[in-house]
Amino acid sequence: MSAPGLLLTPEAVRERSRELYALGLDGRLQAWTLDPGRLDATAALVAGVVRENYPDLAVPFHARWRHFLSRGHDRWGALRARLPEDAAERARAGFDLVIVSVLLDAGAGMAWRYREAATGAVLARSEGLAVASLAMFGAGAFAADGRSPRADAARLATIGAADLEAGFQAGPENPLVGLEGRAALLRRLGETLAAEGLDRPGALFDALAAQAAGGTLPAREILITLLRRLGPIWPGRVVLEGVNLGDCWRHPGIRRADATDGLIPFHKLSQWLAYSLIEPLQAAGIAVGGLEALTGLPEYRNGGLFLDMGVIRPRDPAALAAEHAPGDVLVVEWRALAVALLDAVAPLVRERLGVAAEAFPLARVLEGGDLGGGAEAGGGVKGGWGGRRCGW
Repeated sequence: MSAPGLLLTPEAVRERSRELYALGLDGRLQAWTLDPGRLDATAALVAGVVRENYPDLAVPFHARWRHFLSRGHDRWGALRARLPEDAAERARAGFDLVIVSVLLDAGAGMAWRYREAATGAVLARSEGLAVASLAMFGAGAFAADGRSPRADAARLATIGAADLEAGFQAGPENPLVGLEGRAALLRRLGETLAAEGLDRPGALFDALAAQAAGGTLPAREILITLLRRLGPIWPGRVVLEGVNLGDCWRHPGIRRADATDGLIPFHKLSQWLAYSLIEPLQAAGIAVGGLEALTGLPEYRNGGLFLDMGVIRPRDPAALAAEHAPGDVLVVEWRALAVALLDAVAPLVRERLGVAAEAFPLARVLEGGDLGGGAEAGGGVKGGWGGRRCGW
């Protein structure tokens, strides 16, 4: 496998994150110390939240679809009823929606709110962005004909900040952070799809369906397909042998005798998207296996859980009050620890719940453990170290 190919896999995310975790256990990380003895208390907390949220333990997967159900309204179900009954076409539409919606899901800022016309609900952050993007999708904002519930590469390639400003109800009195960046990402998506010979994001459903052997698709292939076919959409960071590696960073503790020396990938948004594509695949009759190949998401909420529970501590407490660039060693170590610690705590959570890994994969642990509150440690990346959901 090529050097870039080695890094465009979930195995690389997990393996290299565990290497930094091992350094932490030896007290050799630059920015963090670890107290693994706090994992049992963390597992107890998460298991308690799972039982509170899902007493029957029937936990859905951690995916963008949960946001479309905000406040108990099945918005996708209502929209799906407008689609052709053909299962494959409905899956393509599901891919269209969730790919666009996930790419629009970046930090919204503290002030922005979205008022849903149909329900009167006022929503913020990821929920608001999800519901707004679904409303835009249903109204044809991403379609070439301007009215159909679909996304077309040709239309995405022309999206401007003004289009998103209108759809997100943003303006001087309701500021939304990063409008132009979101629009640029959608334009790159449209351009990349066209370069791949694909007319819409939903065409990736057919690409993945073709990889299903005996009706089953390994989950890792979802992520790898996304990374290889949509890689050019991400802002340029590390480029290796002409391949943009996306969410991949440098750390001196990662040692290799090849071109990947010092590199650690995370692929956070791509993994969030991979989790979110499982349900439309299943609805189309394609089973998805090997869910444990995907990792937990290396984001501030997950890292915040372990910080709040005392599993990790900054060597310099003042670091929590400072801003940090994504490539800073402190942030890279923190994200790697989140991935490795999610793997470490998941079996402890399952043990407390009395469930097997096969029936309760990490995708269910992540969703079931979504905490309703939590401490705000302040500062840091994307608005907080603890995160308002303090974990998942």
